Parts: sequence; structure tokens; C-alpha cells
Amino acid sequence: MFNIPDKNNPFPLNGYNKLCFLKNIIQNPNIIVGDYTYYDDFDDVENFEKNVKYHFDFTGDKLIIGKFCMLASGVKFIMNGANHLTEAISAYPFAIFGHDWQDAMEGKSYPTKGDTVIGNDVWIGHNATIMAGVTIGDGAIIATNATVTRDVAPYTIVGGNPAQLIRKRFSNEVIDLLLEKQWWHWDIAKITQNIQLLTSNDFDKLKTI
Repeated sequence: MFNIPDKNNPFPLNGYNKLCFLKNIIQNPNIIVGDYTYYDDFDDVENFEKNVKYHFDFTGDKLIIGKFCMLASGVKFIMNGANHLTEAISAYPFAIFGHDWQDAMEGKSYPTKGDTVIGNDVWIGHNATIMAGVTIGDGAIIATNATVTRDVAPYTIVGGNPAQLIRKRFSNEVIDLLLEKQWWHWDIAKITQNIQLLTSNDFDKLKTI
């Protein structure tokens, strides 16, 4: 019988409430988080939803985060509600102020880039910013203070503003193997049984699992 961390416990570290399994504290139904993804905040884990910016109900976009992700303090997501008209004469959002400006957007719509999707086993460093509509692939690492404006390939490391490729974590052959195995979808008993493997770089053994 395995002694496995309770995925439904908001605060899995005894006596420490600055780290949480994120799905257990989320209130917004348009933020979807997978099992065992954690958020660590220097001050208060309730800051997470405050850092999902411009996430208005009327935009309908979702923030989707996979399983076993690691999100550091200060991570921010800029959602589609921040978008302005960029191809019109003016980018000013007249309509939101109502009165005689209330019909300014009649027959028009603000641009949207769709849902923001974070894969599985993704590590997002302190104070990184993820822009609307970005997809970050499984196993990617986002460096501290990075601003991610475009999609990030699986198992790559990016950093800077705007974020650029620093390097791939592994060879293409190993990346293909990891994406084939998708260990995060194993049942939790199998993950626990193979915990020593998952914290190693024995890719030959992984092929046999």
C-alpha cells in the first residue's frame, strides 16, 4: 500500500500554507487545473487568481493547466480581455465607458487569441508572464522574468522578453519518447512505483515501461 500525497488536500506540506495543489483553491470555472500541479507564493496562494489578469466572463477564454506543473510566485497570465483594436484608426476602448460611446463596437469585436494552454510537467519560473492564447508544450521550462508571447515547444527552455529558445532539454529522440510515454497520465500507483525512474535520466529503462 502506497502512502501517496492527497491530491485533494489544498496544502500538502504540513505546516506550510504558501504552497498549494492549485486545483483545490481555484474558484473561476474558466481556470482548469490538473492534478498535483502546485503553486508556491511568497505571500498568499490566493494571489494566483489575482495574477490571471483581464480574465472577463464575457470573453469566454479559458486558462488550462495540465498535471504536475510547477508554478512559482508571481507568475502572471494576461488573458484576452486585455486586447485592443490594433488595426483600427484608434486602439482606445471607447465602448467600455458607455454613454454616447456605448455603440462604438457595434458590428465589431475585440481580437482574441483563444485559450491559454499549459501542458503537463511544465515549470514556470518566478515572475514570468504568459500572454493570451499561448500554448506551452509538455515538459517545457519558462525562465524567471520571461515574457512568453508565442507558443513554446515541448521540452524546451525559454527565457527573456520576449521569450526566446535557450535550448532543448533533450535530444529529439528522447523528447519523442517522453511524449509517447506521457507518464503524467499513468495511474498514481504506477507513478509512485516508478518514482526513482522519473527522477533519473535512464531513458533506456523508460522505454521498457
